[in-house]
Amino acid sequence: MMRQYELVERVQAYNPNVDEQLLNKAYVYAMQKHGSQKRASGDPYFNHPLEVAAILTELKLDDASIAVGLLHDTIEDTDATRAEIDQLFGAEIGAIVDGLTKIERLNLVSREEAQAENLRKLLLAISQDVRVLLVKLADRLHNMRTLQYMPPEKRTRIAQETMDIYAPLAGRMGMQDMRNELEDISFKILQPDHYAAIMARLDELQNEYAETISTISTELSERLGAEGITARVKARVKSPYSIFAKIERKSIALEQLSDMIGFRVIVGSIEECYRTVGVVHTKWKVVPGRFKDYISVPKHNDYQSIHTTIVGPGRQRAELQIRTEEMDRVAEFGIAAHALYKDGASADLSRIENESQAYGSLRSTIAHLTAGNSTEDFLEYTKLELFQDQVFCFTPRGRLIALPRGATPIDFAYALHTDIGDTTVGAKINGSILPLVTQLRSGDEVEIIRDQNHLPPMNWLGIAATGKARAAIRRSVRQAATSRALGLGEHVLSMLLEREGVMLDDTEAKALAEALGSTSRRELLIAVGEGKIGSEPLAAELAKLKGLRKRRRKLDLPVADTADGWFALRATDLFRFRVPGGQRSGPNAKAALAQLDFHMPVTVSWEGVVPGDRLVGILQPDTPMLVYPIHSDALIDKHDSDVAWVDVRWNQNRAEDRLYPTVITMESVNKPGSLAQISTAIAACEANINNLVMRMISPDFHQMIFEIEVRDLAQLTDVLATLKRSPGLSAVQRAGIREAGMISTLEWDGKIDKRFVDDDR
Repeated sequence: MMRQYELVERVQAYNPNVDEQLLNKAYVYAMQKHGSQKRASGDPYFNHPLEVAAILTELKLDDASIAVGLLHDTIEDTDATRAEIDQLFGAEIGAIVDGLTKIERLNLVSREEAQAENLRKLLLAISQDVRVLLVKLADRLHNMRTLQYMPPEKRTRIAQETMDIYAPLAGRMGMQDMRNELEDISFKILQPDHYAAIMARLDELQNEYAETISTISTELSERLGAEGITARVKARVKSPYSIFAKIERKSIALEQLSDMIGFRVIVGSIEECYRTVGVVHTKWKVVPGRFKDYISVPKHNDYQSIHTTIVGPGRQRAELQIRTEEMDRVAEFGIAAHALYKDGASADLSRIENESQAYGSLRSTIAHLTAGNSTEDFLEYTKLELFQDQVFCFTPRGRLIALPRGATPIDFAYALHTDIGDTTVGAKINGSILPLVTQLRSGDEVEIIRDQNHLPPMNWLGIAATGKARAAIRRSVRQAATSRALGLGEHVLSMLLEREGVMLDDTEAKALAEALGSTSRRELLIAVGEGKIGSEPLAAELAKLKGLRKRRRKLDLPVADTADGWFALRATDLFRFRVPGGQRSGPNAKAALAQLDFHMPVTVSWEGVVPGDRLVGILQPDTPMLVYPIHSDALIDKHDSDVAWVDVRWNQNRAEDRLYPTVITMESVNKPGSLAQISTAIAACEANINNLVMRMISPDFHQMIFEIEVRDLAQLTDVLATLKRSPGLSAVQRAGIREAGMISTLEWDGKIDKRFVDDDR
C-alpha cells in the first residue's frame, strides 16, 4: 500500500507547489472512514481509493482531483456526509465527491432504471466540473483491473457496462490509452475465445516482424534527419479490441488484417508534419485511400494527426501517425492534457472549457441527453451519442457536421435543427438525390429537401443513428398520435352533446373529466380517442352531470303465435323461429325438438350480427337454444352432430328501434385528419362510433377496427358504401370473427346485454 509521503512525492514530481496538508488530511480521513472494510479480493478497501489517486497522478491532475480520488467512496460506502466533506475540505471538493456518489434507495422496478438514473446524475455532475469524469474513469479503470475477484455474473455485467458507457466516454474525451485498456479488459471477459486468438496472433506478429519494425523505425529516423527533420519514432501494436472491432466492421478474417502494427512519428511543428508526409510518400509506396488529415479537421475529441499507410520492407503494411509533441500529449491524455502542469505553474482547469472542443461537445450532448428523456430511452441514447467513430459532412454553405459512423441524411437533418429533421422528405448527396437510408461518408455534401406538411414516420427509428434524431422522431410520433386521439375524442364528445342537445362549460368539462379519472378536458378527450374510455361510460357520466333522464326500453313484451309457423322467443322478443323441413332424425335432435316452446332460454353468439343477418339456432335436449350467425365458424363442427337445426329470423317489429354493435375494418393512409374523415363519414350515415382499435401495418398505412352501432343491415351497408367512396381508404369491410373478437364480444344469457336495456339514447 502506498504511503502518504509517496503519494505527495508523486504529485510533487509535476507540481512543486503541492498542497501537502490537503493530501495528508484526505489520506487520513479516507483511511479512518473505510476502516476495516475489505474488497472482494480480501485487500483493505482503502487500497482502492489510494490506487485511484495514483492513476490521477499519472494524468498529472491538480491537488483537489487527487484529494477527491482518495475521498470518492466515502459518502457512498461509509457514514461520511456531504456536509462533513464540505466542512473539512471545502464545497468544491464536496461537490465533486457528491457527483461521484450513486443515488441510494431508489424506488425503481429494474436495474436498468437504477443504472439510467445514476448515469444521468453522473453526467450532470460532469457538465459542471470535468474532474468528476476524470476521477470516475480512474475509479472504473482500477475496478476493471481487479475485476477477476468478482462473481462471474457481476463480472460480465460490469464489463458490458464499461464497454457500453465508460470506454466510449474515455474515447470521447480523447483519452485513448485509457479507453484501450478499458475495452481490452472488458473484451477479455465478454469474449475470452476471441481475445485469446487475437493475442496469440499479435505475439506471432511481434516475433515475425521484429526485424521489419526495427528497419522501418531506423530508416524513418535517418531519412527524416537527412531532410533536417528531428523526429521521434516509436512502434505500436493495435489493441486487441480495436483489431476485433475492425474485423467485425469489415467482415474479414484475422489473417486478412495487414496493418496491426503502426508507427508514431513525432516532430517539432505542424509544418514538419506535412514535410514528413512528403518524405514518407517519396520513400515508400502508399496504400490508396488510406490518407487522413486530422490536423486540418480534428476529431471531435481534439485528436490531431496525419494518418497514412505505406508498404514497407517485406511488403508489410504499416500505418504511420504523424503529429507534434503537443498533439501526442492530447492523443495520450485527451482532455486531461489541457490541465497538465506546465513549467511548474498551477493547472488552470478553466482552460479545459476554452481549449477542449471535446468537453464543449460533451456538455452539449449531456444537455440533450438529460432534457426530459424517459428512463427507457436514456441509456440507449447515451450509448449512441458516446461512440467515437465519426464521419464529417458539409452543408451546401460549407458548415461542418460531425456524425457517428452509419449516420444517414435523417441524422444530418436533425443535427442541423429538429424542425429541419421533422420536415425532411429527401436529400441530395454530392448533388444527387439518394434514399434517406444512404449511409454518409466523410466529405459528403448534403442538402436536405423539406416539406412543411411532413411528419416523421415511426420506421425512421430503424434508420437514425443518433440519439438526438431518435428522440425527436419518437417525440413527433407521440405528438401526432396524441393529436389524432384528441381530434377523435373531441368528435365523440361533440356527437354525444349534439344528440342530447346540451352544452358543456369549462367547469362542467373539468367535472366530467375528474369523474372519469382524468385531470382535464384535454386528457379526457385523448383517453376517449385512444379507446381508454368508451363512449358508454362517457355518455353515462354526461347524463349524471347534466341530470338527463334515462329512457329505458322494455323488452319482455307479450308473446303471441304468428302465421306460417313462426314463433317469437319470450326470452328476448327479438327473434322468430321455425323448424325447417327435412330435419335430421337423430335421437337427441328429436328429443330437443320435443322440448321446443316459447319460454325456453336462448343464448346468442353475438359476433357482431345486426337485424337482417341470417341466423341459425342449435338445439339439444335440456339446454338453452344456441343462436349463431350463418357465417359462424362454430357451425362447422355441428354439421355431423346429432342436434336440431332451427331457422331463426329477426322480429323486425321489435328490433327496428334499437342500435346494435358491429365491427368494420379498413386501411387508412397515415396522414393528419384521416380519423376525422372516417368519423364524419360514419356520422353522415347516422351511425355511432362505440370503440376503436388502430394498428400500424406499414409506415404509410394504419388498419382501423371500429365498433359502430347501427339499426340494421341496410344502415350498415350504407356505412360501408360511404366509406368505400372516401379517398384514402381501402379494404373497407365488415370484420371477421377474429377482428370482431379483438374489440367486442357480447354474450346474451337469456336476455339482452345491459347496453341495450339501459340506453341513454
